[in-house]
Amino acid sequence: MNMLTKFGQISRSPGDPKVIRSGPSSLGEPDRLARRLGWFSIALGVVELAAAKRIARALGMRGKESLIRAFGAREVSCGILSLSVDKQTGLWSRVAGDGLDIATLLWALRPGNPKRDNVGLALAMVIGVTLVDILGAQSVSARHARGRAKPRDFGARSGFPHGVNAARDLARTEFHTPPNTP
Repeated sequence: MNMLTKFGQISRSPGDPKVIRSGPSSLGEPDRLARRLGWFSIALGVVELAAAKRIARALGMRGKESLIRAFGAREVSCGILSLSVDKQTGLWSRVAGDGLDIATLLWALRPGNPKRDNVGLALAMVIGVTLVDILGAQSVSARHARGRAKPRDFGARSGFPHGVNAARDLARTEFHTPPNTP
């Protein structure tokens, strides 16, 4: 047994289960997919922020550079959220953003656009990524879903173990106050 393994067992009782693996590799597959999609989103967003003019030119969308930069900022924020503990929100926001991307690309597919072939290719890629995003969001949502049990009703509880009247009686006897008589 090496020193690190021995050191890791100092605070453990003999009956405790042994930790075989921990760290990022112990994440479930949906969480690993969310992490990959988060980094992909950040990288794509940085490209959209940095190369908005080139993207607009390649898609025949000159004059829409600020829109592409806004989409880049959205991608970065969705990516950061997908890497956080609130990965469900991040992934579903990616799906919503994909819808905006598809709508924008459909607009760019208009007959007067000389770069329609590029737009068609971009549209096919966005649809493919959208399917991966939907699968990722659904799997993370299923993995981290809370039970849908009916919430308990504690309205009849007073917080006193023997009831409110027993507590009042006890208070009267301890403070020697006469009971309320009508």
